[in-house]
Amino acid sequence: MNKDNIEIEKSDIKIINTGCCHDCGGRCTLKAHVKDGKIIRFETDNGEDPQLRACLRGRAYRQKVYHPDRLKYPMRRIGERGEGRFERISWDEALDIVANKMKEIKEKYGNSSILFVPGSGNQGMLHGVVPVGLMLNQFGGYTRMWGAPSYEGALFASMATYGTMMTGNAREDLFNSKLIIMWGWNPANTIWDPGTPLMLAKGREKGIKIINIDPIFTDSAAVLADQWIPIRPGTDTAMLIAMAYVIITGNLQDQNFIDKYTVGYDKYKAYIMGQADGIPKTPQWAEEITKVPAETIISLAKEYALNKPAALMAGWGPARTALGEQYSRAANVLCVITGNIGIDGGYASGFMRAYYSRETVSSTRKKKTGPIKQEEKKEVEKKQTPRGNPVDFRAPPRIDALHKLRGGTNPASTRIHFNEYYDAILQGRKGGYPADLKMAYIAAENRLNQYSNVNKGVKALKSLEFIVVHEQFMTPTAKFADILLPVNTFMERNDIAVPWLGSPYYIYLNKAIDSLYESKSDLEICKELSKKLGIEPGLLNLSEDQILRIFTSPRKDIKSYDEMKRDGFYKVKVDETFVAFKEQIADPENNPFPTLSGKIEIYCEHIAELNIPNMPPIPKYLSHEEHYDAPLAKKYPLQLLTSHNKRRTHSSINMIPWLEEVEPHMVWINPVDAELRKIEHGDLVDIFNDRGRVRIPANVTERVIPGAVVIYQGAWYNPNEEGVDVGGCGNVLTKDSRSPGGAFPMNSALVQVELYSKKESEGSS
Repeated sequence: MNKDNIEIEKSDIKIINTGCCHDCGGRCTLKAHVKDGKIIRFETDNGEDPQLRACLRGRAYRQKVYHPDRLKYPMRRIGERGEGRFERISWDEALDIVANKMKEIKEKYGNSSILFVPGSGNQGMLHGVVPVGLMLNQFGGYTRMWGAPSYEGALFASMATYGTMMTGNAREDLFNSKLIIMWGWNPANTIWDPGTPLMLAKGREKGIKIINIDPIFTDSAAVLADQWIPIRPGTDTAMLIAMAYVIITGNLQDQNFIDKYTVGYDKYKAYIMGQADGIPKTPQWAEEITKVPAETIISLAKEYALNKPAALMAGWGPARTALGEQYSRAANVLCVITGNIGIDGGYASGFMRAYYSRETVSSTRKKKTGPIKQEEKKEVEKKQTPRGNPVDFRAPPRIDALHKLRGGTNPASTRIHFNEYYDAILQGRKGGYPADLKMAYIAAENRLNQYSNVNKGVKALKSLEFIVVHEQFMTPTAKFADILLPVNTFMERNDIAVPWLGSPYYIYLNKAIDSLYESKSDLEICKELSKKLGIEPGLLNLSEDQILRIFTSPRKDIKSYDEMKRDGFYKVKVDETFVAFKEQIADPENNPFPTLSGKIEIYCEHIAELNIPNMPPIPKYLSHEEHYDAPLAKKYPLQLLTSHNKRRTHSSINMIPWLEEVEPHMVWINPVDAELRKIEHGDLVDIFNDRGRVRIPANVTERVIPGAVVIYQGAWYNPNEEGVDVGGCGNVLTKDSRSPGGAFPMNSALVQVELYSKKESEGSS
């Protein structure tokens, strides 16, 4: 039997080709070695390139599957919300309670009172949020969220500049670059599709210079970069703009490219030169803001402009700030004025999602991007029937959405931004929100832990009439459920994973073992619940295999579904390395950019029309109320970063002991700041602001710059009797607001740090 078959008989061991599809930045293969119905080990892809090799998180997944704390059966809350006290009930009773409560709330308040809270705990085509959304659509709809905390600022900027979020080149194209700038980008930990760190390492061996800009000396800076440039958090836009000043005043811009392919350059240049505000955006100006020496800014700007083609990889971390879309737009424009768009070895920055074939990009763009003519819109609406979520049907757009462009975030005004969720619950229509919310249906999401201002979240969740949660563990969010439904893992069901950023492959997750305990898949739960709700289950009536075949049928690049299922992956053969916007640059007359002007918009007229405060039509450096120069910084002088690290995928695998050994959860603080506070390595410290207090050990390290502290995101909120979080959840301290373009301010919180008790710290260690 071929070694790549789903099952290989090795005495009494079967090898199941499956995979991992958490939201870690990868979609990777796993080969589950199963003996007597139990997984005894994992291995990963050892086949032909490109290898889809799992990282330490996927390889440790067995400890999640067999963790003793897994939820084993349906439960009903018997204590106060948040206490985590539940009693066991049967599936039939649990689903009866959920169905009856949903019918009651719909009858009393309408479908908009039902809030669906989806998450990224499962990134497969079928399981996780998909069955719940299909079921709720059939039930009459629900209030939906908008905004993605990972990338909303970058997405908005890509739509405003290029008219599409598909701006990335294939990773292999990095080998054509003369210079790679990793700006707030840490692929050594966040993966960005399997093989990306390896490609960067090979590029460096080839002689391509790699420069890393980040407040943290990340693993990527340590392993992949030739140079690390530390920068004050939240000031990246100022440095990008100052680099533009150096390029423009040195006449290093690609003027022919600017004249042919862009609109609005003169307005941008006027801002750069200080014609409007009297402040030229010089490297000296930026040095005071960023703490990056002017000489370094000048050198980097010249290096980028003169070493064409160059790839500026503007990561999403700096866009997760109070005005994060300004950083992403500034990065986009720097790529534009140097002419590094649509060429081998260049990069458009932007949202960074990519296609991998000309056939795919042409068919998809026709469907999803480009301006919508008003007469076309009216004609479509005449023929339109309610599909998808009925609550969203024909809703007018939000006043601050780029609603004239196709693609990006759905602009329906019925939707609530993920980071305004708590105020929406607490205030409802009286507070200007589109619905009075009465219940939450939460799936694949540790909501309370992973969004800002946890303590306000506690109040909001306590105020709801009913909460149902699909979960695998008693997470901080699960403790607030009225009914808790145990969901199985990747290893206990079939699914397909699409690559994270558009690389040419698919992962088939073959079921490796039977569902443990009384857990069920999201599909099974929604199929049974639909019957009790008295609604037509539609697709949910079909088997996993039938649904997955339907979902993959439009994907013409999958030549054999059965081959993909057998092997656990399907690697698409690609004849040409994909480069975004190559057609637009080669033939702009027949291939305009999908913006309103048909060109790259340095000045976005659509933004100008909206006339929204702090949403300028050209990228600008702007301060805000929790910036380093804000009055609040006198009280809370340190800037908090809630970055991603190597041991967690958001909060999904926080409980795995093997990964905890890799990197204990501590607050990173520079020795300069630690000495001022008489803090030594390992001391127990309090990190606090007006929103809350977190108590964890200190990691005194020069890997974070002075003035900033790092609490890696994903650790579980665990308040003690005093309300102090001793679990180390950074979102206790972050602000539940959004920028005008939808960016999340996860890296824009001012805090103070103080020694808790050296004696207790020594005792706890």
